[in-house]
Amino acid sequence: MFAVIESGSKQFLIEKDTIIEIEKIEGEENSEITFENVLLVNDGEKTNVGTPNVKGASVKGVILEQKRDKKITVFKFKKKTGYQKKQGHRQSLTKVKIVDVLTK
Repeated sequence: MFAVIESGSKQFLIEKDTIIEIEKIEGEENSEITFENVLLVNDGEKTNVGTPNVKGASVKGVILEQKRDKKITVFKFKKKTGYQKKQGHRQSLTKVKIVDVLTK
């Protein structure tokens, strides 16, 4: 059984015991979280596609870790005008282990 969920404007293909890193969600480590935005559910025989969400479907997970990703450097440069701009960004992430995919 697998499902497609939406979190942080991104879609993730998940199965049971899958570990995913998503944009930061508020919550403590080892706490349970439920994803209600389930876009597709496949149970091996039948595929149920939502419009836009599948009614009665949800995905349960456990927060494993709250962390920050590696820093990226953004450098903009224009040759003849002497324009330079340097910025950095470090994304906050949540590591989640999928426990169960629930349907009706």
